[in-house]
Amino acid sequence: MINGIMNTLTNLLGPSGPVIALGVFGIFLVTLTLPFILVKPKDPFDRIKNTPNNFEKRPAKASTSLNLRQNKNGPNLDKFASFLEPQDQEALSKSRLNLMRAGYRSRDAVRTFHFAQFALLSIGLVLGLIYAFIISGNTELIPIIQAVAVPVIAGYFAPIMWIKRRASQRLSELERGFPDSLDLMLVCIEAGQSLDQSINRVGMELNHSYPSLSEEYIIVSNEMRAGKDKPSVLKDFAERSGVDDIKSFVTVLVQSATFGTSIGDSLRVYAAEMRDKRIMSAEEKANKLPTKMTLSTMMFTIPPLLIMLVGPSVYQIMQNFG
Repeated sequence: MINGIMNTLTNLLGPSGPVIALGVFGIFLVTLTLPFILVKPKDPFDRIKNTPNNFEKRPAKASTSLNLRQNKNGPNLDKFASFLEPQDQEALSKSRLNLMRAGYRSRDAVRTFHFAQFALLSIGLVLGLIYAFIISGNTELIPIIQAVAVPVIAGYFAPIMWIKRRASQRLSELERGFPDSLDLMLVCIEAGQSLDQSINRVGMELNHSYPSLSEEYIIVSNEMRAGKDKPSVLKDFAERSGVDDIKSFVTVLVQSATFGTSIGDSLRVYAAEMRDKRIMSAEEKANKLPTKMTLSTMMFTIPPLLIMLVGPSVYQIMQNFG
């Protein structure tokens, strides 16, 4: 019986017919069982929370800031939380930190990221199967596996590469704008403003030139206004940014507040160090420039020069001996 089925599949679909049948059957089983695995059971406490006699009165309309902080697709992804979020707390914290460094601060950012991975992987699988069995019409096993594996791998790693690219761009912007922000903060503090007011003012001033850094300063200012402990707020800021200079700056502010030294004096010294560091970085790039230009100059200058100088002589020699 099994041999008859194998022969039938081979006659219908070619030499790789049994493999195709097993793959289709596996996809069918996964599609059939996936809803039962991902459906979140109803929590009895949800019904209690939604009763009219609950102690906490829910507002009729959410505020604009709340809508900006939360993702509208979050409730739709709650039922898939066990599937879309890492179960290890350390891995979850690392994923959330990477997304925050890329600029995605939503509560459901991790779920959305893994959902995008799953969706692109599925789309790549479907496109690979369509190309392998319908467009190309190849019946060999290795080309089929290659046609399916390439879009699947691309769909899985595309969100990861996008997050890394966004995080790298944002890190570069923070590094470029941080020395300027220190000078502005020093001016604000010397003008008589407090640290909270200075951070808020610097955040507003940098909105157009360095929006990512401005966003970080605004978050720090709002957390301080909310009553959160300043050292904790500053340490969270350093952790989110991932910039070594900002971590050193946070250490300076925390030590200044701990030992009672003047914040203005500490900022003045640190801002001068940052300016010197920027000058040294520019000088380092300028010193590397001649070395980088040497190879390109040799590649694009010497061959045309040799052609112009030696070319006529070579042509005459070829004519004489030809």
